[in-house]
Amino acid sequence: METIVAKISIMLVPALMAVTIHEVAHGFFADRFGDPTARLLGRLSPNPVRHLDPVGTLALLIFGFGWARPVPVNFQNLRNPKTDMIWVALAGPLANLFLAIVSAFVLRGVLLAADFVPASQKMAFHVLEPLALMAGFSLYINIILAVFNLLPVPPLDGGRVMVGVLPRRQAELLARIEPFGFILIIFLIFFTDLYRLFLAPIVFGIVGFMAGRQEFMVFRAIEFLFGR
Repeated sequence: METIVAKISIMLVPALMAVTIHEVAHGFFADRFGDPTARLLGRLSPNPVRHLDPVGTLALLIFGFGWARPVPVNFQNLRNPKTDMIWVALAGPLANLFLAIVSAFVLRGVLLAADFVPASQKMAFHVLEPLALMAGFSLYINIILAVFNLLPVPPLDGGRVMVGVLPRRQAELLARIEPFGFILIIFLIFFTDLYRLFLAPIVFGIVGFMAGRQEFMVFRAIEFLFGR
């Protein structure tokens, strides 16, 4: 029971912050570009309760990746729908990338502070180790969300970026996938080697670059939380 509580304590804040900021970023940029839908529905709030999807949150805690309720965006309200859509879609992954950078600095700072704590100060280590695990997990989960959401499959952000970039005819063909996109994504993740062969090398390559010598703490966090 204590282990479960410890795992939830370490995962909860980084996970909720990652999915919440991701969705708020979409809504914020949509509002800036002319669509107030998210703001009028109260979805620009940092309160995670307004954004949580029960299944997505459970998946996040069990499998290490998940999703929140998508912020509603009416692309027809955007001043330049085709081009503004690109920036609105990119806002979520970019927000996760920003959080990952902050997490990497926090991780480095916490471990640097630990080097100056005398071994006799056990209480300090009891505080610093959970903080380091949280920062390591935050770095990991934000990079996963950024990379995963950039897959070029609607309704993921990468799919919407592609719809905004492609010529009209090709964009319309790709947009038709959106009603079935989520099923396609689930199939690719759980029934193919997409994650192991493609996503994982990208995720851990970026994590390793950001964490530097502190990368070991990211792996400790993953092993502690997921046993892998």
